[in-house]
Amino acid sequence: MKKLVLLRLYTGRMLKNLQVFIRWGLCSVFIGLFVGAFSTLFAFCLRQVTDFRTTYPWMIFFLPAGGILIVFLYQIFQYKNDKGTNLVLSTLHAKSEIPFKTAPLIFITTILTHLFGGSAGREGAALQLGGSIGQQLGRIFRFDEKDQRIVVMCGMSAAFSAIFGTPVAASIFSMEVGSIGVMYYAALVPCVFSALVASKVAVHMGIGPDVFHITELPSFQIVPSIKIIVLALCCAALSALFCISLHSLGDIYRKHLKNPYIRILFSSAVIILLTVLLRTSDYMGAGVPVIERAIGGSVSPPAFILKIIFTALTLEAGFKGGEIVPSFFVGATFGCLFGQLLGVSPSLCAAVGMMSVFCGVTNCPITSLLISFELFGYEAVPYFLIGISISYLMSGYYGLYHDQTIVYSKYKTEFINRRTRE
Repeated sequence: MKKLVLLRLYTGRMLKNLQVFIRWGLCSVFIGLFVGAFSTLFAFCLRQVTDFRTTYPWMIFFLPAGGILIVFLYQIFQYKNDKGTNLVLSTLHAKSEIPFKTAPLIFITTILTHLFGGSAGREGAALQLGGSIGQQLGRIFRFDEKDQRIVVMCGMSAAFSAIFGTPVAASIFSMEVGSIGVMYYAALVPCVFSALVASKVAVHMGIGPDVFHITELPSFQIVPSIKIIVLALCCAALSALFCISLHSLGDIYRKHLKNPYIRILFSSAVIILLTVLLRTSDYMGAGVPVIERAIGGSVSPPAFILKIIFTALTLEAGFKGGEIVPSFFVGATFGCLFGQLLGVSPSLCAAVGMMSVFCGVTNCPITSLLISFELFGYEAVPYFLIGISISYLMSGYYGLYHDQTIVYSKYKTEFINRRTRE
């Protein structure tokens, strides 16, 4: 009799779990299809405007006009308090909501930024697009507040997966980035399903993943490992510098150039001047070709510093985009230079530097490791493990997103629940 009761209880629990699975499975597939298609369209438009700007580099001279248009669009839509990716993270903490109007607004303004040569990535817009669409779908499905957070993470995973072609890392990133030290495993199945579906949608629509190849990979030995340790320490410091540069310039702008039109015109003028003086278009847009060259072993020595400057001038002035691909650029170019100077594979150092800086600025070691697998394969896993783990530890509590919460200390098994440093 007792066994029969237990069997009924177990069967009832399994049926409830099955209902939850079916509910989230169907919802996440729908989100993956919808957000994946929208994000793929976004990626396609970015590709087109990037190709156009590459063909006609003189488009940089229209950057001030593009900046004025961006400011005007945000004012006409009465959306003056744009916090970028921070808005999505704030939503995960139930501190705010993502207005649906941010989706088309961030779509258009990011396209304009890339068209006229602003130094920015694409993932910031993707995360906002995914989060905004996900939240609206959650309201349509009448999810409660807690489930809506999962839906937002679903949307983030789908958008990240479609844009970068890294569904495994995308599944984890949205769960890891909000609260460091705590992962919302309730979102695991929805995020996995939405990321995989979105990735397939992107590939079907002609947007394939970026895959890089390490041209020279030394065997895992003591000497190259020590050099990678030194590289990781440098990348940790570089990630902090990247975050400090962006936030400090933003503070200066908000204090001394309060008018958004003047601010964006000033930055545009400086960007144009630097571009003319340097006689290169390497720092326009995301800079993926430069990343490819760095992994191939070729780099301009000051590239990593210049990318930080260009990105800070672009994003803190009011142009739209993201910081992740620029962090890839900074890490890859610095790593390549490091490898050339210390006599270890520049290609390997570029790859490790790329992932180490990304980990340092996002505080997401698991995501960083998974991205390294999907972009570079598994042959260099020991070196990636060294670089990512050290960068995570030594980068301190700096981060790109001030709404990101460090729940548990990086140094002790201690609950701290603090914001990242700006």
